[in-house]
Amino acid sequence: MNMKPSEPAPQPTCTVVGILDDGWRGLSGSARDCLRAAALVIGVERTLQLVRHELAASSELRALDGALALCPGWIRDALAAGRSVAVLATGDPLCHGIGSTLIDRLPGLQVAVLPAPSTLQIACARFGKAWQEVKIASCHSQDAGEWTVGATPDHGLYPVLRAIALHRRVFVFTSPANDPARLARALLAAGHGDELRLSVASRLLLPDETLHAQLSAATAATMHFAEPSVVLVERDELAAGPAFGREDDEYLQRTPANGLITKLEARAVSLAKLRLTAAATVWDIGAGSGAVGLECARLAPHGHVWAIEKNAADAAIARANAARLRIGNYTLIEGRAPAGLAGWPDPEAVFIGGSGGELGELIHLILGRLRPGGRLVMNFVTLENLATATSTLQAAGAVWEVVQLQASRSQPILGLHRLAAQNPVWIVTARNPEKESA
Repeated sequence: MNMKPSEPAPQPTCTVVGILDDGWRGLSGSARDCLRAAALVIGVERTLQLVRHELAASSELRALDGALALCPGWIRDALAAGRSVAVLATGDPLCHGIGSTLIDRLPGLQVAVLPAPSTLQIACARFGKAWQEVKIASCHSQDAGEWTVGATPDHGLYPVLRAIALHRRVFVFTSPANDPARLARALLAAGHGDELRLSVASRLLLPDETLHAQLSAATAATMHFAEPSVVLVERDELAAGPAFGREDDEYLQRTPANGLITKLEARAVSLAKLRLTAAATVWDIGAGSGAVGLECARLAPHGHVWAIEKNAADAAIARANAARLRIGNYTLIEGRAPAGLAGWPDPEAVFIGGSGGELGELIHLILGRLRPGGRLVMNFVTLENLATATSTLQAAGAVWEVVQLQASRSQPILGLHRLAAQNPVWIVTARNPEKESA
């Protein structure tokens, strides 16, 4: 008698199942089959409640609330014991969801994903908006607090504010603490106004679904929105203006004696020497009017500029220039370097426009903090500071060069024009070869 070979037992699986607030009835047949077959179902309590009564009586349900770090271990243990696992996630698990996290934290294990439509797709459908060119951002995190001017990248709203500054249409996943009203207040604090419109979709697919289309930021800032909510932020055009090369008189400066500004010609050469990347972390020491640091912020739109200025009046002018130009990736503190630099992240580029008498100490500190490939650029108008800088760099084993810049500008005279010379500027560029070889 011929005996059929026994078939191997099916291997346990881990599947991330996308679900929306319409619950079981919105799931596909394959998603329902997966959940019914799972020995362990993991999800936040809200999603577990949506499917609890449809699961097998033998299924174990485990709440994910506050336990994300434990989830990969739960999955490994269940699979090792021969138990299949289903993890519930909102919408598309690979769109600001748990799917990517689990795939990354479970190397060697096959994690399948069964997506539901994202809330992005549903909200855009409700508002009649195509979404293929929308930038996605999220503040679905712990309570970030209200936005303040000069907030750093650590603030929970920072990625959203940067996305809105750089894109015409941004879809934002919010949270109960960082809700649409808080986002609207942040936009107002950042200098945005009637050029932005917010469309808010609350409690999608539920009986009390609510849509608010084309709100102004001022209107949205005072409203209450039921959770969960998502926001589409739109504008007609991005803010105009050059990334760098603004005329000197476009910046507010100290009066009655103007002059605490790096002149346009010196700015252009100094910015070129800094060799900024789009995501650079930049230090601006001795910010003055803020011109160099603010143009660095434009040239590094995905990075951040940390500026320091010891003079209170000049610091106020730099902040006013940042507000006028609506520069959001810029933090200015009032203080004397190097004391204020300890908490700053290591930079790729540093500009020194004023040292407050601590030049040698600053140079040593910066050479030690520069990231590999980073540049230090300094501007001097006095021989003494130039000598201090070059001797300090030489003693520290830095690689350096000096450019003397002498520019003249045309001025009218009796119906004709003459050239008026500006003060010569020495532009010193340095790097740390030990960092680069390491």
